[in-house]
Amino acid sequence: MIRTVPAGGGARAVLRRLCVLWAVAGGSVLLALVLVNVASVVGTAFLGMPVPGDIELTEMGVAVAAFAFLPYCQLAGAHVIADIFTARLDGRTRARFEVLGDLVALVFALVLLWRMSLGMLDQRAYGYTTAILQIPVWWAFVPILVSLVLLALAAGERLADHLRGEGAR
Repeated sequence: MIRTVPAGGGARAVLRRLCVLWAVAGGSVLLALVLVNVASVVGTAFLGMPVPGDIELTEMGVAVAAFAFLPYCQLAGAHVIADIFTARLDGRTRARFEVLGDLVALVFALVLLWRMSLGMLDQRAYGYTTAILQIPVWWAFVPILVSLVLLALAAGERLADHLRGEGAR
């Protein structure tokens, strides 16, 4: 079941607002990619030339957008779940699974943040760029790392809520 993002004040409200704005930014990236791809298809069909680097932009942009949605999905409890297996369980057991899921998400976010930050530093040090537009590859890592920080904060917030018994809001 998808829940709304929990309400609250202070740091919780700031985190909620940041996750929503970040997801909207991810949606804006996807919208821009759609426009680039439409322009590329139309340009190819009518002018015989696509938008230069459209594939590069799509590859980088989709990765950035996908990661931008993760913090909001975590905070809203909107990730894919296999509730066919847990639907018949009592509330206490389901709550334990929620805690386990939040813990896994937190560990996942922190490990990925660590490894991707090292990957970004490598990409920057090696000077890797895209083939056509010569965009530094490490640039795409920056918003992804921001997404992972927000994901870790969202997972930590949900984990704390569930441990306090407030997860079913």
